[in-house]
Amino acid sequence: MISQSTSHFKQRRLLAACAAALLAGASLPAASQQTAWPTKPIRLVVGFAPGGGTDVMARALAQALTESLGQPVIVDNKPGASGNLSAAEVVRAAADGYTILVAPTSVETANPYLFKSNLLPSRDLTPVMGIGRMQMYVVAKPTIEAKNIKDLVALAKSQPGTLNYASSGTGTAPHLAGELFKQSTGAAITHVPYRGSAPALQDVMAGQADFAFDPGIAFPHIKAGKVKLLGVASDRKSPFFPDAPTYADLGIKNASLDIWFGVWAPKNLPADITERLSRELTKALAAPALKERFNSLGAEPVPLAQPGFRKLLADEDKILSTLIKDRNIVVE
Repeated sequence: MISQSTSHFKQRRLLAACAAALLAGASLPAASQQTAWPTKPIRLVVGFAPGGGTDVMARALAQALTESLGQPVIVDNKPGASGNLSAAEVVRAAADGYTILVAPTSVETANPYLFKSNLLPSRDLTPVMGIGRMQMYVVAKPTIEAKNIKDLVALAKSQPGTLNYASSGTGTAPHLAGELFKQSTGAAITHVPYRGSAPALQDVMAGQADFAFDPGIAFPHIKAGKVKLLGVASDRKSPFFPDAPTYADLGIKNASLDIWFGVWAPKNLPADITERLSRELTKALAAPALKERFNSLGAEPVPLAQPGFRKLLADEDKILSTLIKDRNIVVE
């Protein structure tokens, strides 16, 4: 005869086993979901027109990710407001890994201070990782009486207000680089905004503008002698012009500004998708064909994992927010 207490003990064991089985079964869909991503096409949203630097980088990444993930990765251009329209598109998307933003870091570190908008990428998006950088180069008209950036500063101080620099537009990276340069050196130079880096460079080559902070499109013109390379607007040596003097070489401090690019996703992207996407991007950036494509733009593929990317964004935000406020830079 089985005692009542023994019967109750067996019942409890049976209930516990059933509960464990139910829990194990409940965990299966989550586990399979983690390993299943992606199961459909992925959209890379770009805030600039086709053919520009950000677009070319995104397309190179899309091709590499399509091959490694086994799903189509499609570039979707949403130009406008220096990348704000594309960022807003990603903010509205589901946090499932199928809508991703490729943009310069300025979308998070400069735009909130330049535009009147409710968008705040540092709050509304998940930074996944940095993917690369461009340096800017101080290029001048061939007839300028300066051999390097230090000579340019001396020339500007000897003729206050007479020199001008062309940029791709108010609030763009070349404009902000010029303002940092003025702030650091005390050179009195005039900013002349253009609608893009190409027309700005054209006027430098034609002698209508004195110099520019160029993001790499001047490379063939430097080699052809159509513009004069005075140096690198960075503390770091250029891999493309290793003999060109840098700010650090010339003793110019607190003026360095590289253009970084990164990948963001909607807020609260699951950690497993973030990690998988970061791994795949890192692998893509190591491919020789992608490096060659980036280099053709004057850019370097540089994988920067999420912790380092967050720090880069925070440091850049501190520099640019102060600069924009102190210089009262406003985009009309």
